[in-house]
Amino acid sequence: MGVLSGYKVVEFAGIGPAPMCAMLLSDMGAEVLRIDRAEDASLGIPTDAKFNLLGRGRRSVALDLKKEDGTEVALRLVGQADALIEGFRPGVMERLGLGPDVCMARNERLVYGRMTGWGQEGPLAPAVGHDINYISLVGALHSIGRKGEAPVPPLNLVGDFGGGGVYLALGVVGALLEAQKSGKGQVIDVAMIDGAASLMTAIFGLRAAGRWTDERGDNILDTGAHYYNVYETSDGKYIGIGSIESKFYAELLRLTGLEGQELPRQNDKTAWPDFKDRLTAIFKTKTRDEWDQLLEGSDVCYAPVLSMEEAPNHPHNKERGTFVELDGVPQPAPAPRFSRTPSAIQRPPANPGEHTEEALIDWGFETADLERLRTSGAIGVRA
Repeated sequence: MGVLSGYKVVEFAGIGPAPMCAMLLSDMGAEVLRIDRAEDASLGIPTDAKFNLLGRGRRSVALDLKKEDGTEVALRLVGQADALIEGFRPGVMERLGLGPDVCMARNERLVYGRMTGWGQEGPLAPAVGHDINYISLVGALHSIGRKGEAPVPPLNLVGDFGGGGVYLALGVVGALLEAQKSGKGQVIDVAMIDGAASLMTAIFGLRAAGRWTDERGDNILDTGAHYYNVYETSDGKYIGIGSIESKFYAELLRLTGLEGQELPRQNDKTAWPDFKDRLTAIFKTKTRDEWDQLLEGSDVCYAPVLSMEEAPNHPHNKERGTFVELDGVPQPAPAPRFSRTPSAIQRPPANPGEHTEEALIDWGFETADLERLRTSGAIGVRA
């Protein structure tokens, strides 16, 4: 029933952002078929696939793409697909005989999504890297951290998933919409440096306007301001305050007992350090639960800082179904939400090659094809 129901996507297995994109497309209803390496399937070793949450929602076929028959199977699948997702370094798909020119010669409507860290071209294009490297190059990592301290990597949310997987999903959906009008596919070059830079657009605007400095912990959103910060409570837990707007700031002062005192202006940066000290002392007078009772749901812009163990059990998250459980594994529910064609997790994560024969039959292969491919070693089936 999802918004992408009826679309078929071939995903070449990788790690990080490309699987994130495939998960998003699957959650929205697309039939995503993952191509794994045949050698991974032939091992027959349990891999606890159910914990590979980015792999949820799609079936897996195992192919040996170094064999001509394996490449031909992939091309037959691509010929039926609306989109392809790959996350290899530049040139790898071309060397496998599966580059855009070859695939789009088979299927001119194909949307060919490419996911890399540095992009398909540029001096660093062939280099290896990880999230921390990509966000370093665009000013994002430099900007995250407290005053006088080193930059803090924000997990791998900004480069891999925000700047990578989500932008690839957006690109694929946009290209699918365009293909409906033109009848032609196109190549999408998604680089994590580009996506991470795009996520920094508003901050670059603030800097150009003279409202942001390059010094960490000196700005409104980077723990410089006392009214946008994390504070410890008396029981060693933490709360998050985001009272940016003046009316919300007034409520913060009222509910913390500071209203009516002679105070500096909210955005007098010279007073921020002292004000943080005052709020630090105030918030340590109560437990996190006590602050929840006083501040949660108010116009302070408040939330307790929850652990991953706590988050699924918060009443708001429970009522909205923000988290779900599948095969005994708690995990975030599909997002975003649609009123008429809701998203859903289509199936648990698959082991490599778990559905090789089943999926190939569904995609039009004959029993005789499978026998030939097994004999040649082009397909792998889990032992």
